[in-house]
Parts: sequence; structure tokens; C-alpha cells
Amino acid sequence: MPPNLEIALPGTSLPEAYYACRYTCLREPLGFSHGAERLGDDNEAIHAWWETDEGEVVAVGRIHKIAEDSDGSQSDHAGPGAAVCPAFTPLSGGDDEMRPAVQIRQMGTLEEWRRQGLASGLVIALEASAISHWGAKTGWLQARVAAIPMYESEGWVQFGEEYDVKGIGPHFSMWKILTGEDLD
Repeated sequence: MPPNLEIALPGTSLPEAYYACRYTCLREPLGFSHGAERLGDDNEAIHAWWETDEGEVVAVGRIHKIAEDSDGSQSDHAGPGAAVCPAFTPLSGGDDEMRPAVQIRQMGTLEEWRRQGLASGLVIALEASAISHWGAKTGWLQARVAAIPMYESEGWVQFGEEYDVKGIGPHFSMWKILTGEDLD
């Protein structure tokens, strides 16, 4: 039986199974300790996940609003030694037509559930929730190289050069116009 899509708006308590999946997918393989899967602004983000009828969370993702005075640069994870992810340079110019801007982070799917469209479903749900909740106009993310084809299949576009997130690996920045309006 396929899992169920769950969405939690800001301020909603998340099940421990959500964080367990996030840790298993994103932090444990890199040798991070428990706690690195939790971010200080998780309570301000929209979260989406796929959950089985038995309560197992098999895929997770989150989206948050980028502060009006921010270019999107931030720590990659909680805890000591966190790398700082680079800015989304197009947001540095203060272009109001790109705001509200949102960022997808912490996307992960358990190995045995990959290649079933769950990640794409999360991206679609997160985009729609951000448009509905915040009126988001543009979306931004920092993609691991292996995830780029999935994001591209959902209309996201790479920009800039490849960069390395310390302890994580090579990434590219990506963005998408969420409202369909032309920014020119």
C-alpha cells in the first residue's frame, strides 16, 4: 500500500518518526551525530512527508520563507562545525519581484523507497503550500548533484558554479518561479 502524504504548517509539532527519517537519510550516512537533523527554524517551516499506515516516515522535506533582508546563506545543519551554505546571489539585489522567496531544504527518502516519485511529490506539495501560506513567488534550493535530475523534472533550474558543502559534498544552486509570472 502506498504511503500517505502529510503536511504540517509552521508551529505544528512534528512526529519523532519525521526526524528519524531525516537523520537516517541525510545525516547518519555522513557520520553526523543525532541532533544534526534538527534545525533551529524548523518550527517556522512547512514540512511534508510520506508516512506508511504503520507510522513509518519514508520521505521528508521542508520549505521555509527566506527573510526579506536575507540572501539565503545559512548554516547547513545544527551543531558544531556546520558549513555555511552560500547565498542565492539573485536575491542579493533586493529584487522585490522575487519575494516572498522560499527555500526547500532537508529533502530525503529512505533507500528502499527511492525511485517511486515520493521526492517529486514532496516538492510539489511544498511549493503549493508555500504559495498558499506565504504567497511565495520564487523558490530556491541547494541540491546535491545526484538530486538535480529530480528537481529539473519539476521545473527547477540550475545556476552558478558547483560548490562543495563541507562534510556533505558537491552541490549546485537551483531556483524556480512559483507563480508563473515573468520577472523581466
